[in-house]
Parts: sequence; structure tokens; C-alpha cells
Amino acid sequence: MLRHGAKRILGLGLPTTRLSAPRLYHERVVDHYNNPRNVGAFDKNDPTVGTGLVGAPACGDVMKLQIKVDEETGKITDACFKTFGCGSAIASSSVATEWVKGKQMEEVITIKNTEIAKHLSLPPVKLHCSMLAEDAIKAAVKDYESKRGKSLASTTDKAAEA
Repeated sequence: MLRHGAKRILGLGLPTTRLSAPRLYHERVVDHYNNPRNVGAFDKNDPTVGTGLVGAPACGDVMKLQIKVDEETGKITDACFKTFGCGSAIASSSVATEWVKGKQMEEVITIKNTEIAKHLSLPPVKLHCSMLAEDAIKAAVKDYESKRGKSLASTTDKAAEA
């Protein structure tokens, strides 16, 4: 009797039924999760580095994305990230660092979370991960600009409003 009760509590020896289909991630998410690109960190005090640190308290994801900018051309020469979170958050960070490399500052602030989500085929429940990546890019650009004493984001926002 005791053994049977313990098996029932632990779910041993009972027929299993699956209530829902397994969630499968797109192969791009799995690839970026298993082989993340550009993991690491730059010196945040370097004047050519912009650091964006963002988080989603609801799910516990925290993302730090850094960019290294060529001061003469304004191009992003390198990018890296460290992310604490789910596979979708790590994949979104990895994609974001790939997409910003070699681009001008004006270009990278136009990257939208919907583009990242579409590229990774994220399910609706994971869209906040791509939103974090977009926010991290913008925060890194803003940090770099604050070090340089200019505001590219504000001029772009004003142009978008017009």
C-alpha cells in the first residue's frame, strides 16, 4: 500500500499522457544558443566602447551588449555580449552582435525587435527576448554617445517625429 502510494505521488509506474506537443525552437535559435557568437566583454571605461545593460524583471533575463566604435568613421568595428537568460535571449543577443558589426551608428538604431524575432522565428511568448536585444543596442549607442558628448539617437528620434 505504501509502495503503491509513493509510486502514484512520484508518477512512477503510471501510464503517461502528454497534454501538449513539445515546443521546438527554430534551428537558428538552437544554433545561436549552442554556438553563440561574440560572447565576452570590453572595458566599459574605454571611450570607444558603448555598453547597454538591460533586463526583464518578469522573466529574469539580463542582457549586456557592448559595441566598439571607430571614432573616425563612426562604424561599429566589434560587438560582444553576456546574457543571463533563456535560449531565446542568448540567441537574440548573439544575432544582435552579428547585425551591428560593420554598420554605422545611424543604421544600428533602426534595428527592430520584430526583425530579430522574425529571423529567429521566435514564438509570441519569447518576443520579449528580441525586445531586450533592441533595447540593448539602443542603450549601447546611447552610452557611447554620452561618452562622446553628442546625441545621435535624439536627432534620429526628432527626424522620425517630423
